[in-house]
Amino acid sequence: MPDHPLDLHDLRADCTRCFGLCCVALPFSASADFAVDKEAGKPCSHLRTDSRCGIHTELRQRGFTGCTVYDCFGAGQQVSQVTFGGQDWRSGTPERARRMFDVFPVVRQLHELLWYLTEALTLPAARPVHADLRLLLRETERFTRQSPEELGELDVGAHRQQVNELLLRTSELVRAATRGRKKDRRGADLMGARLKGADLRGANLRGAYLIAADLTGADLRGADLIGADLRDADLTDADLTGAFFLTQPQLNSARGSGSTRLPETVARPVHWTAQL
Repeated sequence: MPDHPLDLHDLRADCTRCFGLCCVALPFSASADFAVDKEAGKPCSHLRTDSRCGIHTELRQRGFTGCTVYDCFGAGQQVSQVTFGGQDWRSGTPERARRMFDVFPVVRQLHELLWYLTEALTLPAARPVHADLRLLLRETERFTRQSPEELGELDVGAHRQQVNELLLRTSELVRAATRGRKKDRRGADLMGARLKGADLRGANLRGAYLIAADLTGADLRGADLIGADLRDADLTDADLTGAFFLTQPQLNSARGSGSTRLPETVARPVHWTAQL
């Protein structure tokens, strides 16, 4: 196992190497995010035989915003190409297909943990815990290479708790090194909050509900955003440089602009520029 952390690019979805698992394994209900109901294990009606989405360029217009904010962190290609050795769920027995669909959410959780651990190892302020982070990174990688049967028996919740404890320590170290007031808003209900221009440097926003919050021009440098709900939050002109544990799905669910400053770990959502 290599001593250096994974490249975050290794933990991005590659739909060309996946058998459309998120479009089959996961359920969704008719809502603001999805136009129709779909049961777990049932292929979406828009999934083509080549495992690509038939309305990919029109998802938002057709009522499937939920699909545009989802990311498997590379779990789709891992399960398709590694766990099941390139065997399509369509070509095997119903039992094998069911096992693929059961394993996919487990590997997705493991890959999300890999994302956080990998990012934590890039943070200089977290150097005191880098050795422990590497150990957990290796263990998590090992889990992702297990057989379908072993993955089915894995207590991913317990492993997630172990990782979270170390990520909490990482957060404390990084935020302590950030200039600012370091507000503790962990798990806070900030839905629709008026935070325009707010100084949130080094803030603890873990699990905070920021749905539809006005964060225009807010300073979020060095803030911990793990698990923060940013659905429809307005990040126009906000500064998120140095913000950490921010994932692409979180950002995709928010609103922003070409002037929103972002950390290097995420990309500017296409729909932000499309709205200009």
